Amino acid sequence: MLLEVGCDLALKVEQRTPAVLLVEPRRDQPARLLDERWAAEPEVARHEASDPFGNRRSRLVLPAGTVELTYRAQLEVPDEPDPADTGAVQHPVEELPDDVLAFTLPSRYALSDELMGQAWELFGAVEPGWARVTAVCEWVNGHLGFRYGSSNPLTTAVDVFEAGEGVCRDFAHLAVSFCRALNVPTRYAFGYLPDIGVPTPPDPMDFCAWIEVYLGGRWWTFDPRNNDRRKGRVLIGRGRDAADVAMLTTFGAPILESMTVIAEEISS
Repeated sequence: MLLEVGCDLALKVEQRTPAVLLVEPRRDQPARLLDERWAAEPEVARHEASDPFGNRRSRLVLPAGTVELTYRAQLEVPDEPDPADTGAVQHPVEELPDDVLAFTLPSRYALSDELMGQAWELFGAVEPGWARVTAVCEWVNGHLGFRYGSSNPLTTAVDVFEAGEGVCRDFAHLAVSFCRALNVPTRYAFGYLPDIGVPTPPDPMDFCAWIEVYLGGRWWTFDPRNNDRRKGRVLIGRGRDAADVAMLTTFGAPILESMTVIAEEISS
C-alpha cells in the first residue's frame, strides 16, 4: 500500500538556536521510500547525518523569530500486519550477539534494575519467549491509562508504573524495562502509525512509540500502547529509550507552538 507521512512544526525562537530533528523514516525497514520533501519558512539550511543507532537525523540552525518546518514522504509498505512468530524463543544471555547485549541493560528512562522484582513477580511464571513478552505488553496495556499531559520529559518507567497512566512513550518505557529485567533484549522505537483497519481515535494524530524485542535470532515489533499488530507502521528511530530518539533536540529554549502529524493511506 502507499502511505503519506510527515509533520508540520511551528516554533517560536528567541535567538539563533542549533537543533536536531528526527522525523525521516529509516531506510532499513520493509518500506520503500518513493519521495520526500522538506520546506522551511524562513529558509533554513539543513544537513542530514546518521546517529550511532543508524537513525537519519537533520541538523539545522533555527533563526530568531517564528520558524515553520514541513516534512512529507511517500512510501510503499507491505499490506499486512506486523510480522509475528508465537514460537520465537528467548536466548540465554551468554548466546546473545555482542551488539544485542547492550539492550538488556538499564537506560535513562528504562530503569529495569529498579523494576526487577516487580517484573519477575508478575511474569516469572510465564513461559520465556513470545508468550512472556506478550504477557508484558498485555499487562502494560491493561495497567496504564492513556492520558495526554500525564507525564513530562523527566518521567521514567518507575514513575509511570507508580502513577498508572501515561502516553505512548511511557507505555513503551515500562514494557522495555520489564523485558530487560527478564533478560529479553529490547529496543525503544518510534515512528508513524496510520489508523488502518482500526477505529479512528478522537484525538489528533501524533507520533507513536513501540518496542522491538530480540527473540529467535531476530528483532520483532510489539506495541504495548495499542496491544495489536498493525498495518502501515513506519519506523523513524530506535535506541535504548526516548533519550536516544527525541523527535526534536534544541540547544536553546525555543517554544513549540504547534505540531501536526500525518500518516495516511493514499490512492496509487
